[in-house]
Amino acid sequence: MMAATLACCGHPSGPPPHGPADVVVQTVAAQPVEITAELPGRTSPFESSDVRPQVNGIIIGRPFVEGGDVHAGQTLYQIDPAPYRAALDQAKAQLASAEANVATAKAKADRYGDLVKINAVSRQDFDDAKAAAGQAAAGVQQQKAAVEAAAINLGYTRVTAPISGRAGRSAFTKGALVTSGQAAALTTIQRLDPIYVDLTQSAAEVVKLRQAIESGRVTDGTPGGLKVRLKLEDGGLYPVEGRLQFTEVTVDPATGAVTLRAVFPNPRGLLLPGLFVRAVVVEGVDRQGILAPQPAIARDEKGQPVAMVVNAKGVAEARVLTTAGTIGDKWLVASGLAPGDRLIVEGLQSVKPGAPVHVVPAR
Repeated sequence: MMAATLACCGHPSGPPPHGPADVVVQTVAAQPVEITAELPGRTSPFESSDVRPQVNGIIIGRPFVEGGDVHAGQTLYQIDPAPYRAALDQAKAQLASAEANVATAKAKADRYGDLVKINAVSRQDFDDAKAAAGQAAAGVQQQKAAVEAAAINLGYTRVTAPISGRAGRSAFTKGALVTSGQAAALTTIQRLDPIYVDLTQSAAEVVKLRQAIESGRVTDGTPGGLKVRLKLEDGGLYPVEGRLQFTEVTVDPATGAVTLRAVFPNPRGLLLPGLFVRAVVVEGVDRQGILAPQPAIARDEKGQPVAMVVNAKGVAEARVLTTAGTIGDKWLVASGLAPGDRLIVEGLQSVKPGAPVHVVPAR
């Protein structure tokens, strides 16, 4: 009996109840946050020109270096000018003959003009003489045009660079026959400084950003001057910053994306046409942005992002969030958190909604 009484009055044999879980919190604060988008893209030349001949002939010279820089107006190919020089000389001779005929026809028309007044010649003869003088004058204009055309064709025997840039390989060598309007280009010139980067972005993301700008939550950047940074194929950053030039107004029905074009300085020629890159475009600034560390955000059974905060009573409280993307290693929170909230960033594994917690300093 005594043993039973002692057993009832003694301490319980089970473990003592647990106290509030220790957690580390971070006070939520609003701050200006750049809204960025990482988009795939490819580089393309700022200017590109296929060089083709304007006249037929044999190439007798190619005074440029393949793969080298050329300037606008520089001679790239020389077509044999001999037949075109002869055609120009012939046109000039025909012009001189036409000018001589004008003098004779005009003198005859003037003489008949005096004779018709005294009825020394018939009115018909005078009209014929005046018409012949007019035809001779028209013949002079025609021959002048022929001389000009021959001079143009002679000039076309010197094939020049239409733009400044870097010349590609030459498809024709000295001694090759070329023709006017041929399909094959002699060479291609590309201007690589500056250089274009054509990017693609989902139309849904474009609409979402514009709605945020219209609501006033996000401040738009300078029109036509949004900053763009490039990531190269090896993961490194291109050292020079570019600017967004324009955005297409039509959505590609096959991909549901729109095309954006950025322009980058390329003084060293590091970027080549056709290079695959990823661009980080600064699309605007969220003036009251809230950033939350990614480890502090979990997912519920519906896949929604959930955070745990400590309320004024020291109790853990679950918040369902709406996120607007990631900024580095943090989530940009659109709704669910407010400035001043104490967000639990450590100790989440031992916290349940509605349970009291003990806030401790971060280690």
